[in-house]
Amino acid sequence: MKTKELLFGACLCMFTACNMPEKGMDVDVYEALDYCDAQVQRTLTELKAAEGTIDYSMMPRNIMDSLNTWHCRKATKDEWCSGFWPGVLWYDYEYTGKAAIKEEAEKFTEPLKFLSQIPAYDHDLGFLIFCSYGNGYRLTHNPEYKQVILDTADSLATLFRPRAGTILSWPRNIEMFGGHNTIMDNMINLEMLFWAAKNGGNPYLADIAVSHADKTMKYQFRPDYTSYHVAVYDTLTGDFIKGVTHQGYADNTMWARGQAWAIYGYTIVYRETLDPRYLDFVQKVTDVYLERLPEDYVPYWDFDDPNIPNVPRDASAASVTASALLELSTYLPGKKGDEYKDAAIKMLASLSSDKYQCGKSKPAFLLHSTGHLPNNSEIDAAIIYADYYYIEALVRLKNLIENKAVI
Repeated sequence: MKTKELLFGACLCMFTACNMPEKGMDVDVYEALDYCDAQVQRTLTELKAAEGTIDYSMMPRNIMDSLNTWHCRKATKDEWCSGFWPGVLWYDYEYTGKAAIKEEAEKFTEPLKFLSQIPAYDHDLGFLIFCSYGNGYRLTHNPEYKQVILDTADSLATLFRPRAGTILSWPRNIEMFGGHNTIMDNMINLEMLFWAAKNGGNPYLADIAVSHADKTMKYQFRPDYTSYHVAVYDTLTGDFIKGVTHQGYADNTMWARGQAWAIYGYTIVYRETLDPRYLDFVQKVTDVYLERLPEDYVPYWDFDDPNIPNVPRDASAASVTASALLELSTYLPGKKGDEYKDAAIKMLASLSSDKYQCGKSKPAFLLHSTGHLPNNSEIDAAIIYADYYYIEALVRLKNLIENKAVI
């Protein structure tokens, strides 16, 4: 009996050690995820009308600094953030296992189905569908979700222009930019193309994704591996014309979230291709971001704003990068992988502090994100995509702690 008790005690100690944060970790991932779940419950309560019903086509988008309730927007083809709130719910369901959260995730996911049935409006279909239906299918294997993803991937592929070799990001802005435009954000949408090619869709979708990644890698980065927000190509010949910004400080500056999209996007491309070129490249793109971060690991909205430190931060960029680095660290055993994992944990530690968490002041997760400063839009706000990548990063860190696959 004593032997059995000792064995049980030893096993319990091993289990506890595997499930505790590593020594020196400054974020309690379980506490942070519990916080996210509590904020999700607050949001769901807030979204209920007086009669207790919810309009599931209205998606939380932002809470400005002076406000304390969500500004919601209708899920339309031009509202690029509509997939993030359903995605938050799916991640919360993954963590909690609550049937009620799963039901809400399904109801908020459904209004986006129409995007699989209409021509592509712009490149944001990956954000819209893979964050919602993609996570939903990953967790439920609902065959209807799979078909929505496959149909939407086909729609996104219609924006690919072979001569340019990239997906056209904003068809409505060709004249404004002076040609075929590809924005760095578009790198995130490649994940849906890769997934569709491997799960019953046209294998050519993966070729589109690789072409887009290669062309972006060639033309949308400066010699120091900082990125342009927008690459402009000749609409007829496909020749590269120029690199410019749209949401950054200037054409030659490193817009924080654009660089974060690049880190996340090329981590995906390496995962899907296992081509070492991408693994080498994403480290260079990552390193220039990390070496210029402020002490708390949450970047200013643009690394080159001359008014730093008297400018807004961008918690959304930190969330995106933290999530990407937790995955990237697993592809780099040894010192480099540890460096990236430690950096991600420092980002999450800051984001999980009183400085960046909304706490009781608002039902969102995070404060201090910057949407589009040149357009005076969503400055120093709580923004839904910051919350999405924050909870995604926390779930990934939880998986690492528990010795599970990161994704």
